[in-house]
Amino acid sequence: MGLLDVLNGMQNGPRGQPQPAAPGSGGMSKITMALLAFLAYKAYKGSQPAQASVPSPYPGGQGREPQGAEAGGLAGVLRTIFGGGSVPGPVLSRGVGNTVQDFERSGQGEIARSWVGRGQNRPVEPEKLEAALGEDGIRDLMRQTGMERDELLATLSEHLPRVIDHLTPEGRLPTEQEASRLA
Repeated sequence: MGLLDVLNGMQNGPRGQPQPAAPGSGGMSKITMALLAFLAYKAYKGSQPAQASVPSPYPGGQGREPQGAEAGGLAGVLRTIFGGGSVPGPVLSRGVGNTVQDFERSGQGEIARSWVGRGQNRPVEPEKLEAALGEDGIRDLMRQTGMERDELLATLSEHLPRVIDHLTPEGRLPTEQEASRLA
């Protein structure tokens, strides 16, 4: 089962009714858009030179776009994804890795590690997710998804543990090649 299968299974609301897709989203539900935008945001935010304390896994060091990503940075990847394209493996791999790092930095490492590990996924409260995401990230994701702040945080806190769990079936962060196969 691929990532999009998992995300498609999340499109139904509490009563089993599909949630409407946003205009220009390639038919994706708001939940799918929020989760993919979150991972893409984390992939690119972590590759920016401003975060010099985070070592780059890409040849040549900091500030490089993941290989296989469309030119144009985060906006280019989001255009590809929301236009019905696939999610590049480097985006998924880097997005998951940066999410775990950001949770570690915000004092919530145990929560993120539970999603990666093989045991029970611990829930994350919207407030803790907010601390790990940061104000800039929240604003960017609100703009990309068209969701209000509370709706975005509630959606991510509900579904992000399951998505990261799916992307880490071996109980560890995926390589780019593994992430490409899971997408």
